[in-house]
Amino acid sequence: MGIFGWKRRTRQDEHVESRVGAGQADAEYDQYDEYDEYDDSVDEPRTGPYDIADAPDDGRPRMDLGSVRVPVPDGSQVQVEMDRQSGNVRAVHVVTAQGQVTVSAYAAPRSGGLWREVSGELAEQLRSDGAKVTTARGEWGLELSAIIGEMALRFVGVDGPRWMLRGVIAGPQSQAAQAPIALRDIVRDTIVVRGDAPMPVRTPLPITLPESVAEHIAQQQARQA
Repeated sequence: MGIFGWKRRTRQDEHVESRVGAGQADAEYDQYDEYDEYDDSVDEPRTGPYDIADAPDDGRPRMDLGSVRVPVPDGSQVQVEMDRQSGNVRAVHVVTAQGQVTVSAYAAPRSGGLWREVSGELAEQLRSDGAKVTTARGEWGLELSAIIGEMALRFVGVDGPRWMLRGVIAGPQSQAAQAPIALRDIVRDTIVVRGDAPMPVRTPLPITLPESVAEHIAQQQARQA
């Protein structure tokens, strides 16, 4: 695993906001450029992401964030994004050599199909913000690419049993060809813990930090205060 860090938003931070119904998922990104189209004919493993009920006992290290357990590749870093006003966790990012990856899980209907609905809304919102948006067929179906100025994003989504998992990556132009691969590798090995509590569709599943990470952030906040 990498180094745990944390950051607060500033007015100078460039960011992209995408709404998922009543819930809202936010992330901060570095600069990026266009992506290569995914060749769906390539024979790649199509296993995860996993529901906790079907999760493999593969021994792979994963960061337990409560609703999701996310693999952290060697050499990467983990950044925790805090809300300046509430002090709550907004998102957890895995920063790899290929770009910054953010994975979020949401409550979904038993019938599935939420990602296609949400991706259409997301594409419309991105275009209204001036982004150039393209779609491609990927490992789990529809993928979105968006270019906003010097920044570009790749979104993937997976419908699971009563949950939807969304992943996004952004990073430098020099890593554009490898970035979607890095994103899919993390999403593919992510485990979702939906829980049994009833939740409105599109509600973000709660994020909880590992104790060691929470303590590290608290120490950093105390020093900065």
